[in-house]
Amino acid sequence: MLTFQLTRKEMADILVALKGWGNKKPLTILRDAWIRSNKISIENEKPMTAFITTILAPILDKVIKFEKAEPAFSINEIVALGNQIENTNFTTTAVQNWVKRDLKEMISSPQIGKKYSLEQTALLFLVEDLKTALDFDSIRKLLKLVVNDPENENDDLINPVHLYACYSTLFDHINHGTYKMTNYSIKDIENIIESSAKQMVDEYTHLSKQQKEAIRNTIVIATLSVYTAYFQMYARKYLSATLFLQDFTTP
Repeated sequence: MLTFQLTRKEMADILVALKGWGNKKPLTILRDAWIRSNKISIENEKPMTAFITTILAPILDKVIKFEKAEPAFSINEIVALGNQIENTNFTTTAVQNWVKRDLKEMISSPQIGKKYSLEQTALLFLVEDLKTALDFDSIRKLLKLVVNDPENENDDLINPVHLYACYSTLFDHINHGTYKMTNYSIKDIENIIESSAKQMVDEYTHLSKQQKEAIRNTIVIATLSVYTAYFQMYARKYLSATLFLQDFTTP
């Protein structure tokens, strides 16, 4: 059976679709992700037929079948959905700690019955990425700048779903070849991320200069945090490989 995980941009596209903002349906996004992940040739295969026969994770199957304009998720569903994203490690215990203790005032209580809104889901995905580089006090202060009162979406500088989509798209463009990074220094990469984030934020013409800068910096921080997570993953990978060699190098 061919399996796959989603990039952050693909997950962001799904959240956007569930908000009713995008042109694609979740099914189409998942099919395209499956084609990308398994390197299926659209010309030589029948990707939709093959995709339909794929056994999806229950949470993805549920996402496809959502009929509500804006569905909501339980903590367990958020964890299941988050773990479909590549290089993430959501646990129910951790997310419960975030919403009940560490970031309680920023995530707020469930907004749709006993379930969390798409905005709250996006915030939790953001927290998963930020915690790689920041402590919870720093995350709390950062979210306070852009979200303000979490129970009032109208005072957000940027909708959390849009915020997640912005940095996920930026990371995807850099990570999957829009920019040729071979000859760039670390400073060059930082400048590319910063200038790209600025272009995204310039579209928010109703915001002040300081508000735009707050959003831009948040996008930069989140993008760099995702890179941090990947470098940590590679470090652990090489550590495991090195420790495995002990059996062969020890006299």
